[in-house]
Amino acid sequence: MAKSSTLRRRRLSRRLRELREAAGLTAAHVTAEARRRGKGKWSRGKLTRIENNEWLRPSIIDVEALLDIYAVTDPADREAYATLTKEARNTGWWVGYADVLGKGAYVGLELEAATIRTYEALVIPGLLQTEGYAQAITRGHGVTDEADIERYVEARMARKQILAPGSSGPQVWAIIDEAALRKIPAEIRPEQVQHLINVQRPTLRVQILPDTAGLHPATAGSFSILDFLDDPPVVYREDVMSQLFYEDPVEIAHCEMVYRHVQAAALSVPDSQAFLENMLNE
Repeated sequence: MAKSSTLRRRRLSRRLRELREAAGLTAAHVTAEARRRGKGKWSRGKLTRIENNEWLRPSIIDVEALLDIYAVTDPADREAYATLTKEARNTGWWVGYADVLGKGAYVGLELEAATIRTYEALVIPGLLQTEGYAQAITRGHGVTDEADIERYVEARMARKQILAPGSSGPQVWAIIDEAALRKIPAEIRPEQVQHLINVQRPTLRVQILPDTAGLHPATAGSFSILDFLDDPPVVYREDVMSQLFYEDPVEIAHCEMVYRHVQAAALSVPDSQAFLENMLNE
């Protein structure tokens, strides 16, 4: 499995926060001590940004300074932190698509997720989109320049490599609202619907939430739950202005409960297959 620098930064931030809390130190005290020792530049709020994972390329000097303050002296432990910091400084393939993906925070997490559970209310999940659908939805977002459209589609197709046969990518469980299917343009609907049928396998399942299910707990909108082997889960949502990540255990538990209710309201996997096949025959 490829290593995600995004996940490594998140892990490093979490572990540094845990070290400070275990030492019983406040952020203000640590900042003052780092300044006194003169290792790195420490402005007000810097440590908070580090612990909130609001950094792009972690500084090895900063991490070493914190390890000194937290009395981490074991050579093996310090070497592990040095390795983690170096991995967190790497750049992923998505950096080349920063013009269309921004910081690529979600893509970086998606890369190393063990499982992805997603509910989509109005669009087909990105990992399950055909090239034709990706083009159509990009135009639907108001992009008119053909070169820009091509960049968006290239990035979307590159993301799908984690699901390529033989890859060690995540297990995916996607619940797609019937509304998303009905919004697929007629000229590309057969190809996209057929793709949803073809991708089904033990590690990738698709369920359809029909209109007949009525109101349900996820009427507030789409979301994804990403689980990792060695890190806490993350819930991801996005709107027209921003990407949102939820990591608080209470928030995670709530979203997991919502997902279970939506999954129970959706058609079974075999019935969802039949639903999709019926769409092809309409």
